[in-house]
Amino acid sequence: MHTRDFRWIVDQYDIIFLDAFGVIKNYKGLVPGIENTFAYLESQNKEYYIVTNDASRSPFQLAESYHKKGLTAITQDRIISSGMLAKEYLDLKVPEGIVAYLGTPDSAHYIESSGLHTLPVSELDDVNINEVSALVFLDDEGFDWFNDLNKCVNLLRKRNIPAIVANTDRAYPLNLHDVSIAIGGLANMVESIVGKKFIRFGKPDSQMFMFAYDLIRDRRSIDKKDIVMVGDTLQTDIMGGNKFGLDTVLVLSGNTQAIDAETRINATGIVPTYISESAVIE
Repeated sequence: MHTRDFRWIVDQYDIIFLDAFGVIKNYKGLVPGIENTFAYLESQNKEYYIVTNDASRSPFQLAESYHKKGLTAITQDRIISSGMLAKEYLDLKVPEGIVAYLGTPDSAHYIESSGLHTLPVSELDDVNINEVSALVFLDDEGFDWFNDLNKCVNLLRKRNIPAIVANTDRAYPLNLHDVSIAIGGLANMVESIVGKKFIRFGKPDSQMFMFAYDLIRDRRSIDKKDIVMVGDTLQTDIMGGNKFGLDTVLVLSGNTQAIDAETRINATGIVPTYISESAVIE
């Protein structure tokens, strides 16, 4: 398995899409040296965006979290979150009523900004359940897993409403050895129980990349060959970029480790354009 120098890769493109977890940050904080990468991108006038399935906080709050870690190059206009697609869907398809959600109050930013009445699943009762127009899976924190997941199941049994998954990630690393179940994994479980098809936003869905592509194309003329997607996960970042027709870079600093990268690529048939040790430019 041959790896490419990350500097050489980005020099071939005008626009860089980067995943967040496993590329820019990990369970310890920022990936060491990642600040050098953004300094280089800016010095070469490269346009860059964080394309993330993280719907736990608004783009402003996500940008602030980087700033607190000392990475000021990432501003809110550089963040494209799957939560933004969920908001767009609600704006177009759910004109009124209550939107119930699983997640933290911070994650509810996306649905609150749609002008709908939002309500955490924990506050559903026999009185307001008939006013619920949609259910949104936003984040794996901020609720009682046992009680509120059962409430979701029974809400969807009683009400014929859309269920929207704003983060399709099934798990995320807690540390070097352990993972935790993400909201996408919980949504998959509920979906299988109620037997209904949920609406999903986020990688690997091509709509995520189309959303990012259109945002840029509104300002300038671009082509897919001008963009490269950088990620650490074959089933989301790399498959999504490939499906949309982008060149892709698998970095070995997150979910995919060097020791088993070749095995995973062969087993899944998901082949990145390049492989790089990390997104750090020395």
